[in-house]
Amino acid sequence: MRSSKWHALGNAYLLVERTEAGAPLAAEDARRLCGGRADGVLEVVSASTDEATVVIWNPDGSVAEMSGNGTRIAAAWLARRSGASEVRIHVGPRTVTARVRGDGLIEQELGPVEVGQSETLDLAGERIELTPVSVGNPHAVVRRDHDRDDLLRLGPLLESHERFPGRTNVQLVEVVDAHTLRVSVWERGAGETSASGSSAVAAAAAATANGWCESPVTVRLPGGELLVAIGADGQARLTGPAEELAPDLELA
Repeated sequence: MRSSKWHALGNAYLLVERTEAGAPLAAEDARRLCGGRADGVLEVVSASTDEATVVIWNPDGSVAEMSGNGTRIAAAWLARRSGASEVRIHVGPRTVTARVRGDGLIEQELGPVEVGQSETLDLAGERIELTPVSVGNPHAVVRRDHDRDDLLRLGPLLESHERFPGRTNVQLVEVVDAHTLRVSVWERGAGETSASGSSAVAAAAAATANGWCESPVTVRLPGGELLVAIGADGQARLTGPAEELAPDLELA
Protein backbone atom coordinates (compact mmCIF):
# COMPACT_ATOMS: atom_id res chain seq x y z
CA MET A 1 0.00 0.00 0.00
CA ARG A 2 1.37 3.40 -0.97
CA SER A 3 0.58 6.60 0.87
CA SER A 4 1.93 10.06 1.56
CA LYS A 5 2.54 11.75 4.88
CA TRP A 6 1.46 15.33 5.54
CA HIS A 7 1.28 17.67 8.49
CA ALA A 8 -0.55 20.81 9.53
CA LEU A 9 1.34 22.60 12.33
CA GLY A 10 2.84 19.30 13.44
CA ASN A 11 -0.47 17.42 13.32
CA ALA A 12 0.54 14.52 11.04
CA TYR A 13 -1.69 12.41 8.81
CA LEU A 14 -1.15 9.54 6.41
CA LEU A 15 -3.13 10.08 3.21
CA VAL A 16 -4.22 6.85 1.51
CA GLU A 17 -6.25 6.51 -1.67
CA ARG A 18 -8.79 3.70 -1.47
CA THR A 19 -7.74 2.48 -4.94
CA GLU A 20 -4.21 2.06 -3.58
CA ALA A 21 -5.43 0.35 -0.42
CA GLY A 22 -7.38 -2.17 -2.51
CA ALA A 23 -10.36 -2.18 -0.12
CA PRO A 24 -12.00 0.14 2.41
CA LEU A 25 -9.99 0.58 5.58
CA ALA A 26 -11.21 -0.85 8.87
CA ALA A 27 -10.55 0.29 12.43
CA GLU A 28 -7.67 -2.14 12.88
CA ASP A 29 -6.09 -0.86 9.65
CA ALA A 30 -6.17 2.72 10.93
CA ARG A 31 -4.63 1.72 14.26
CA ARG A 32 -1.90 -0.23 12.50
CA LEU A 33 -1.14 2.49 9.96
CA CYS A 34 -0.87 5.21 12.60
CA GLY A 35 1.31 3.02 14.82
CA GLY A 36 2.86 5.97 16.62
CA ARG A 37 3.94 7.63 13.34
CA ALA A 38 0.81 9.69 12.62
CA ASP A 39 -2.11 11.39 14.38
CA GLY A 40 -4.63 9.99 11.93
CA VAL A 41 -5.34 8.58 8.49
CA LEU A 42 -7.08 10.36 5.62
CA GLU A 43 -8.74 7.73 3.46
CA VAL A 44 -9.59 9.23 0.06
CA VAL A 45 -12.70 7.36 -1.03
CA SER A 46 -13.01 9.12 -4.41
CA ALA A 47 -11.47 12.13 -6.12
CA SER A 48 -11.98 14.15 -9.29
CA THR A 49 -10.34 17.33 -10.51
CA ASP A 50 -11.76 19.63 -7.87
CA GLU A 51 -13.49 17.49 -5.23
CA ALA A 52 -12.79 14.50 -3.04
CA THR A 53 -14.63 12.41 -0.48
CA VAL A 54 -12.57 11.57 2.60
CA VAL A 55 -12.94 9.38 5.69
CA ILE A 56 -10.91 10.63 8.66
CA TRP A 57 -9.58 7.98 11.04
CA ASN A 58 -8.27 8.63 14.55
CA PRO A 59 -5.28 6.61 15.80
CA ASP A 60 -7.55 4.58 18.10
CA GLY A 61 -9.54 3.34 15.10
CA SER A 62 -12.55 5.62 15.56
CA VAL A 63 -13.85 7.84 12.75
CA ALA A 64 -13.85 11.62 13.15
CA GLU A 65 -16.88 13.48 11.84
CA MET A 66 -14.70 16.46 10.99
CA SER A 67 -11.09 17.69 11.06
CA GLY A 68 -9.97 21.17 10.09
CA ASN A 69 -6.36 20.07 9.66
CA GLY A 70 -7.32 16.83 7.93
CA THR A 71 -9.56 18.51 5.38
CA ARG A 72 -6.90 21.19 4.79
CA ILE A 73 -4.30 18.50 4.07
CA ALA A 74 -6.71 16.72 1.74
CA ALA A 75 -7.38 20.03 -0.03
CA ALA A 76 -3.64 20.71 -0.44
CA TRP A 77 -3.11 17.23 -1.84
CA LEU A 78 -5.99 17.53 -4.31
CA ALA A 79 -5.10 21.08 -5.40
CA ARG A 80 -1.51 20.07 -6.10
CA ARG A 81 -2.55 16.92 -7.96
CA SER A 82 -5.12 18.64 -10.14
CA GLY A 83 -3.71 22.16 -10.41
CA ALA A 84 -7.02 23.60 -9.21
CA SER A 85 -6.86 26.63 -6.91
CA GLU A 86 -10.24 25.89 -5.33
CA VAL A 87 -11.42 22.43 -4.28
CA ARG A 88 -14.17 20.81 -2.23
CA ILE A 89 -13.63 18.14 0.38
CA HIS A 90 -16.62 16.03 1.47
CA VAL A 91 -16.54 14.56 4.99
CA GLY A 92 -19.76 12.83 5.98
CA PRO A 93 -22.63 15.28 5.41
CA ARG A 94 -20.35 18.34 5.42
CA THR A 95 -18.56 19.92 2.45
CA VAL A 96 -15.50 22.10 3.00
CA THR A 97 -14.57 24.53 0.24
CA ALA A 98 -10.86 25.37 0.25
CA ARG A 99 -8.80 27.91 -1.69
CA VAL A 100 -5.02 27.94 -2.07
CA ARG A 101 -3.86 31.52 -1.56
CA GLY A 102 -0.90 33.20 -3.21
CA ASP A 103 1.11 32.96 0.01
CA GLY A 104 0.65 29.18 0.07
CA LEU A 105 -1.80 29.17 2.97
CA ILE A 106 -5.14 27.45 2.54
CA GLU A 107 -8.41 29.20 3.36
CA GLN A 108 -11.28 26.88 4.25
CA GLU A 109 -14.99 27.52 4.53
CA LEU A 110 -15.82 25.01 7.25
CA GLY A 111 -19.54 25.69 7.46
CA PRO A 112 -21.76 26.37 10.47
CA VAL A 113 -20.56 26.38 14.07
CA GLU A 114 -23.05 25.85 16.89
CA VAL A 115 -22.21 27.28 20.33
CA GLY A 116 -24.24 26.10 23.29
CA GLN A 117 -24.89 27.72 26.64
CA SER A 118 -22.07 27.45 29.15
CA GLU A 119 -22.52 24.72 31.75
CA THR A 120 -20.72 23.37 34.79
CA LEU A 121 -19.60 19.79 35.44
CA ASP A 122 -18.19 18.07 38.49
CA LEU A 123 -14.83 16.65 37.50
CA ALA A 124 -12.34 14.99 39.85
CA GLY A 125 -13.56 17.06 42.78
CA GLU A 126 -13.50 20.31 40.80
CA ARG A 127 -16.29 22.36 39.25
CA ILE A 128 -15.39 22.96 35.60
CA GLU A 129 -17.26 25.53 33.51
CA LEU A 130 -17.28 24.76 29.80
CA THR A 131 -18.90 25.89 26.58
CA PRO A 132 -20.11 23.07 24.30
CA VAL A 133 -19.45 23.69 20.60
CA SER A 134 -20.17 21.70 17.45
CA VAL A 135 -18.07 22.12 14.31
CA GLY A 136 -19.62 18.99 12.86
CA ASN A 137 -17.77 17.23 15.70
CA PRO A 138 -18.13 17.86 19.47
CA HIS A 139 -15.96 20.17 21.58
CA ALA A 140 -15.78 21.25 25.21
CA VAL A 141 -14.12 24.67 25.53
CA VAL A 142 -12.76 25.60 28.97
CA ARG A 143 -11.41 29.07 29.71
CA ARG A 144 -8.30 28.50 31.79
CA ASP A 145 -4.74 29.80 31.97
CA HIS A 146 -2.41 27.55 30.03
CA ASP A 147 -1.07 24.64 32.05
CA ARG A 148 -0.05 21.40 30.33
CA ASP A 149 -0.55 19.42 33.54
CA ASP A 150 -4.16 20.61 33.61
CA LEU A 151 -4.62 19.49 29.99
CA LEU A 152 -3.20 16.03 30.68
CA ARG A 153 -5.35 15.71 33.81
CA LEU A 154 -8.64 17.21 32.63
CA GLY A 155 -8.50 16.26 28.95
CA PRO A 156 -9.14 12.51 29.28
CA LEU A 157 -11.71 13.06 32.05
CA LEU A 158 -13.73 15.49 29.96
CA GLU A 159 -13.32 13.45 26.78
CA SER A 160 -15.07 10.46 28.34
CA HIS A 161 -17.45 12.28 30.72
CA GLU A 162 -21.03 10.98 30.69
CA ARG A 163 -22.14 14.43 29.49
CA PHE A 164 -20.61 13.45 26.13
CA PRO A 165 -21.80 9.92 25.31
CA GLY A 166 -19.90 9.95 22.01
CA ARG A 167 -16.82 11.49 23.70
CA THR A 168 -15.58 15.00 22.96
CA ASN A 169 -12.57 17.07 21.99
CA VAL A 170 -11.30 19.37 24.75
CA GLN A 171 -9.70 22.82 24.56
CA LEU A 172 -8.14 24.83 27.37
CA VAL A 173 -8.31 28.46 26.28
CA GLU A 174 -6.34 31.44 27.59
CA VAL A 175 -7.34 34.90 26.32
CA VAL A 176 -4.28 36.89 25.27
CA ASP A 177 -6.07 39.96 23.88
CA ALA A 178 -9.23 40.92 21.98
CA HIS A 179 -8.14 39.02 18.86
CA THR A 180 -5.77 36.36 20.19
CA LEU A 181 -6.19 33.08 22.06
CA ARG A 182 -3.68 30.59 23.40
CA VAL A 183 -5.14 27.08 23.13
CA SER A 184 -4.05 23.59 24.14
CA VAL A 185 -5.92 20.58 22.78
CA TRP A 186 -6.87 17.12 23.98
CA GLU A 187 -8.21 15.43 20.88
CA ARG A 188 -10.83 12.72 21.08
CA GLY A 189 -9.29 9.41 20.09
CA ALA A 190 -5.79 10.88 19.84
CA GLY A 191 -4.90 12.64 23.12
CA GLU A 192 -2.67 15.70 23.38
CA THR A 193 -1.97 17.16 19.95
CA SER A 194 0.18 20.00 18.63
CA ALA A 195 -2.66 21.53 16.62
CA SER A 196 -6.29 20.98 15.66
CA GLY A 197 -8.19 23.01 13.11
CA SER A 198 -11.67 22.23 14.36
CA SER A 199 -10.49 22.90 17.93
CA ALA A 200 -9.18 26.31 16.85
CA VAL A 201 -12.59 27.07 15.34
CA ALA A 202 -14.42 25.82 18.44
CA ALA A 203 -12.24 27.94 20.73
CA ALA A 204 -12.70 31.05 18.58
CA ALA A 205 -16.47 30.49 18.29
CA ALA A 206 -16.85 30.08 22.05
CA ALA A 207 -14.65 33.12 22.69
CA THR A 208 -16.65 35.38 20.36
CA ALA A 209 -20.00 34.08 21.63
CA ASN A 210 -18.99 34.64 25.26
CA GLY A 211 -17.47 38.07 24.62
CA TRP A 212 -13.88 37.03 25.37
CA CYS A 213 -12.69 37.99 21.86
CA GLU A 214 -13.80 39.53 18.60
CA SER A 215 -13.52 37.95 15.16
CA PRO A 216 -11.11 37.40 13.44
CA VAL A 217 -9.16 35.44 16.05
CA THR A 218 -5.56 34.29 15.89
CA VAL A 219 -5.36 30.95 17.68
CA ARG A 220 -1.91 30.11 19.07
CA LEU A 221 -1.43 26.36 19.38
CA PRO A 222 1.73 24.48 20.43
CA GLY A 223 2.46 23.76 16.75
CA GLY A 224 1.82 27.29 15.44
CA GLU A 225 -0.95 29.73 14.58
CA LEU A 226 -4.27 29.44 12.76
CA LEU A 227 -6.58 32.30 11.81
CA VAL A 228 -10.31 31.88 12.44
CA ALA A 229 -13.10 34.18 11.29
CA ILE A 230 -16.63 33.63 12.63
CA GLY A 231 -19.30 35.35 10.55
CA ALA A 232 -22.47 36.92 11.86
CA ASP A 233 -24.31 33.93 10.35
CA GLY A 234 -22.24 31.48 12.40
CA GLN A 235 -20.18 30.29 9.44
CA ALA A 236 -16.50 29.62 10.11
CA ARG A 237 -13.45 30.36 7.95
CA LEU A 238 -10.13 28.75 8.87
CA THR A 239 -6.78 29.70 7.36
CA GLY A 240 -3.51 27.85 7.85
CA PRO A 241 -0.73 25.76 6.27
CA ALA A 242 -0.48 22.14 5.10
CA GLU A 243 2.79 20.55 4.01
CA GLU A 244 3.85 17.20 2.62
CA LEU A 245 6.48 15.38 4.66
CA ALA A 246 6.99 12.18 2.66
CA PRO A 247 5.62 11.43 -0.83
CA ASP A 248 5.05 7.89 -2.10
CA LEU A 249 5.41 6.36 1.33
CA GLU A 250 5.44 2.55 1.29
CA LEU A 251 3.26 1.05 4.00
CA ALA A 252 3.13 -2.61 4.89
